[in-house]
Amino acid sequence: MKSSASPASSTAAGPAIEHQHSSFYRFVRLDETAALAQRLRDANAALNHAIGGNILLAAEGITGAIGGPTDALLAYETILRAEAPFAGLHFKHSFCTTRPFTLLKVHEKPELVAFGLDGVTGLSDTPDTHVSPQEWRKLIQRNDVVVLDNRNHFEFELGHFHGAIDPGVRHFRDFPAYIEAHAQQWQQEGKTVAMYCTGGIRCEKLSGWMTQRGLTVRQLDGGILNYFEQMPDAELDWRGECFVFDKRIAIDTRRRETETTAEDVYGDDPAEAWRLARAKRLDPAG
Repeated sequence: MKSSASPASSTAAGPAIEHQHSSFYRFVRLDETAALAQRLRDANAALNHAIGGNILLAAEGITGAIGGPTDALLAYETILRAEAPFAGLHFKHSFCTTRPFTLLKVHEKPELVAFGLDGVTGLSDTPDTHVSPQEWRKLIQRNDVVVLDNRNHFEFELGHFHGAIDPGVRHFRDFPAYIEAHAQQWQQEGKTVAMYCTGGIRCEKLSGWMTQRGLTVRQLDGGILNYFEQMPDAELDWRGECFVFDKRIAIDTRRRETETTAEDVYGDDPAEAWRLARAKRLDPAG
């Protein structure tokens, strides 16, 4: 099941905002990424380099987080959808006070999300485990469900779904070990694992692997960002803010930038010092 939500309009959260942020992904076989990467760079050049962000291409598909003036952003999304593998691609929008990115970088990588597990790909033919935001609200209230946050510890600390478990991981690659350590208990207890992440891609990559290990898995379609977009009363289920990997740092359930700073997120935690240093390297005025 793929999300069918339409992009948010500027009136969804008040008056028009100069910049918007757009995130997206799709697992689809790409046989030639070099030529595609250059077309995406050239498309931004044709828009006077109005778009900033990061786009990642791999043999298993595309993922991206981009931002720019609303008109230019919509034009670039149209260009992306014109590429045959990305027809109908869903873009999740949020709003910006700070310009989220300065430059557009298009990368080619072996995987969209690297978990360090051989043979795990988003292209696997596995049962559909997606649930809509509306279904998710009902699902996470059940007693036979484990609500699992598939993000890093610092992201959970900033905000999470009510009743969710924090695996306490510091890197994506540590998540499978947490699953291995708890899978037998969840199976014995007859639990369904309801899993979520920011945009959905991390859950997408691991859901098949978890299903193959005998777990009953459900994943929030489109992740937290889609939940905020689809559910105007998302604050009933969500506690805190949502971390975003750009200059804005965090957004609230209305998809609006908050006043949270990188120092607020990482604090004086030595394990996260490198993330704070990286955040400070971003030019906030760019």
